[in-house]
Amino acid sequence: MSASRKKTIWNFAENLEGDKVIWMIVMFLIFSSIVCIFSSSSRLLEDGQTRLDIVGDQVLTVIFGLALIVGLYNIRNLKFFRWCSKWGFLVSVVFLVLLDIHVRLPFMRAIEINGAWRILKIAGFQVHVFEIVKVAMVMYMAWAVEKVKKGPCPLLDSLKDNPKLKFLSGKKARKWIYLYLPFIVVFLMVLPGSNSSALFIAGIMFLTILIGGGEWKEMAKIAAIGVGLLAVCTGLYFISSGKIFKRIGTGITRIVSDNSDYEKMVIESKPGSREYQLALDKIHQPYSAKIAVKQGGLIGRGAGQSRQRYIVPDMSEDYMYSFIIEEYGLLGGIFILTLYVSLMARGVLIVRNCGQELFPKCAIAGLCLLITGQAFLHMLVNVDIGPMTGQTLPLISHGNSAFLCFSIAFGIILAISRIASRKMASEQKNAKSLVELHETVQGLDDLEAFENGSSVEDEAVELQNIDNEYDL
Repeated sequence: MSASRKKTIWNFAENLEGDKVIWMIVMFLIFSSIVCIFSSSSRLLEDGQTRLDIVGDQVLTVIFGLALIVGLYNIRNLKFFRWCSKWGFLVSVVFLVLLDIHVRLPFMRAIEINGAWRILKIAGFQVHVFEIVKVAMVMYMAWAVEKVKKGPCPLLDSLKDNPKLKFLSGKKARKWIYLYLPFIVVFLMVLPGSNSSALFIAGIMFLTILIGGGEWKEMAKIAAIGVGLLAVCTGLYFISSGKIFKRIGTGITRIVSDNSDYEKMVIESKPGSREYQLALDKIHQPYSAKIAVKQGGLIGRGAGQSRQRYIVPDMSEDYMYSFIIEEYGLLGGIFILTLYVSLMARGVLIVRNCGQELFPKCAIAGLCLLITGQAFLHMLVNVDIGPMTGQTLPLISHGNSAFLCFSIAFGIILAISRIASRKMASEQKNAKSLVELHETVQGLDDLEAFENGSSVEDEAVELQNIDNEYDL
């Protein structure tokens, strides 16, 4: 009877392995994505389209995303993830090279949006390269940390006998070849397309290495090298009059410029004039996002009642969190925030269950930091804390390739949590008891006597002695 009961749909949650809280987080985020895309899609509509068309596309993306999550979740071999992760750097470099050379082929071409090269259009499907690089490099760094710490490298070790190349066989050389050089290369290749993405990806890789046991002195040197390279790129931007590393100029403008000056220009300029329109273009997105947050109040306007979605072009992407607050209020915003915080908390627990295994620990920590960190960056920009970064809200904002990449990240987290929980259960099952219970410990009286350090027979003898002493 019990075997047949376990096969019913009602016991699905009970039989679901992996971290159930993360499963709940995934489902809540996906549901929020469908609802929010339906309400915020006004500016996404093209000729002849309706909101149902946009939601239909999002539902298809969700189905593919869930398929990826379930598929990865059902992989029970950690070696598979190790093998795939070691190619993360190569995959990232290939995509970034195609993007940086502005490839134009019949089936593939790079696309420039708002002065930034971030997307490859492959066979009609738009691929956001930086989203792929984020997940790929976190997994690569997790593999590389373990490789440097534990795994032998036959190719490098064989150079010990070569006097000219002997310097490549040491542990420091391994760190540079496997960790630090890929770190620097990816940072420099992402920088032409997006300052914020380059800094964010570098930050996540930096933390992943630290979690894997990176030494502070060496990591400080890498950070100093990164700052130096950023200074050199900034110098090249000014020397070339903005022709090289154009996005650095955009970043400087966002950090240095004072939005209040543009606000003053809007107030003082004649409506319809060129000065008025230029100033309005500079502030209308962040100001409209702040208006959306203010108008949301505690409980929001209600589903489908947003007004700012008609004003902010990127409401369904870069300003999704402000839209959520406008329609669902502060309570809705806190709920979404809680989901991402809970993900980080559960990630810490999974890392603990991984024991001494470096690869799963670094992979889980890096992916949770990636998802939560990007969510926080998105939220801070939406409430006007810091310059605009263009980071979407993971698994909620519109964007097919970003959604699928984060689905892969969640699938890996759930798969490793499943493997870790099975390992913990196996260790607990095979572990010997610290205290061997006596065969006579059966009932509650026996258990109480056992807790007091005596047996039932000992207590009976003691009571008999007392009776004899007092003639009871």
